[in-house]
Amino acid sequence: MVAFGKKLKERQIQEWQGYYINYKLMKKKVKQYANQIEVGALDRRHVLKDFSRMLDIQIEKIVLFMLEQQGLLASRLTQLNEQQDYLQEQPDISKICELRESYRAVGQDLLKLLFFVEMNAIGLRKILKKFDKRFRYRFTDYYVKTRASHPYSQLQQVFKHVGLGAVVGAISRNLADLQDRQGSYLSIYDQPALPFQDPVVDSINSAVDRLTHSTNFLHFLGQHALIMHEEELPSSAAEPVDDQRYHFMSLILNLANTFLYMVNTYIIVPTADDYSMSLGAAATVCGIVIGAMAVAQIFSSVYFSAWSNKSYFRPLVFSSIVLCVGNVMYAMAYDLNSIAILLIGRLFCGLGSARAVNRRYISDCVPLKIRMQASAGFVSASALGMACGPALAGLLQTNFKIYNITFNQSTLPGWVMALAWFVYLIWVWFSFREPVFEAEVNHVPEESTARTYTYQFISPFYCLFFCLCIFFGYK
Repeated sequence: MVAFGKKLKERQIQEWQGYYINYKLMKKKVKQYANQIEVGALDRRHVLKDFSRMLDIQIEKIVLFMLEQQGLLASRLTQLNEQQDYLQEQPDISKICELRESYRAVGQDLLKLLFFVEMNAIGLRKILKKFDKRFRYRFTDYYVKTRASHPYSQLQQVFKHVGLGAVVGAISRNLADLQDRQGSYLSIYDQPALPFQDPVVDSINSAVDRLTHSTNFLHFLGQHALIMHEEELPSSAAEPVDDQRYHFMSLILNLANTFLYMVNTYIIVPTADDYSMSLGAAATVCGIVIGAMAVAQIFSSVYFSAWSNKSYFRPLVFSSIVLCVGNVMYAMAYDLNSIAILLIGRLFCGLGSARAVNRRYISDCVPLKIRMQASAGFVSASALGMACGPALAGLLQTNFKIYNITFNQSTLPGWVMALAWFVYLIWVWFSFREPVFEAEVNHVPEESTARTYTYQFISPFYCLFFCLCIFFGYK
């Protein structure tokens, strides 16, 4: 994130200004270290020791203030609990309403503390990343390992935030107990399936989810995972952008696309050599037939990635059409007795790979709280497709003709996948919901909009045709 120090200063809670991480000072120190090492005034060991000490001081300042604020919140909750006990013996509707507002006020102050911890956690991550990048040394690994495992670790206070969790639980429970005081006195612990949904509790839970993500150093150290998550600064109000863009059926359709594509890739493996030889090619050509999809996928990843900046629906429709055509060509190559049609069909299948769109949808549209599960679903769908492809081919051991079109163990994988992609196309057309994109231009003429829409849908076909021309021109 550009100019993080400036953003940090803008979003600080003014009365707590002196307790935030001094990002500007630490950034300046990193620059000084680099200059001093360059002229030979300092060695790396001294730099690591001095920077570690500075980090320890900053974290201690944050933790002590956090504990102080937690104590104040706990004290207020204790007083409110005493009032609640009194009201349980002598119920008074007006006082119950006042008490609920008091709990909500504590909740709002807790939200401020959660934002404070989150911004400091992001600042700490940023400065560690900057240090590693500047000195090409895995200082983060060393620092986290030595500090987090210490029995008196202050770093754990930031990244575990156990005390904050206890305050969250107390506020949630007491607000739930005050709800409908005239009726049942069931606790949220008695009815976990029916939790009380107070707006302030929802905001707190969202803030806790974001804080958990920001303070998850295992995630931070594993930033080279398959699906990346962009780091964002917290805002003072919940921003349900992901929830607006997320649609469960659309996620399922993306995972189904991943599964079908992997089935399509591996369903021909058991029969590719026999198919190639039946068309007069050498058995070794089956390696080219199998690998053609992966080669073509290199090109498809480029235009699908660019296309997903504007739409997710149209790339999936385009992918389904191209894969349907590619599989029909693969199946028809037997009756046409053409190895070229066979290869073109497989290339079409590769050029229809929308895996870049599937990953992008999970990264951009799935809410943070379930993004990890969605990412796991993407990997699982891929693995399941790889396993089901050859297994499905084993079930297609038959041989018959319909109107001079041959259906056998070599052609049936193509026909089955063409049918599967056609059904998938219909499913996408009626069930996929296009996520909300930020408007890039506020006032666009209708004619220009229609032209842009047509261009966005047609241009990948030109790209696909161009890739095929290059391939066969050089061949």
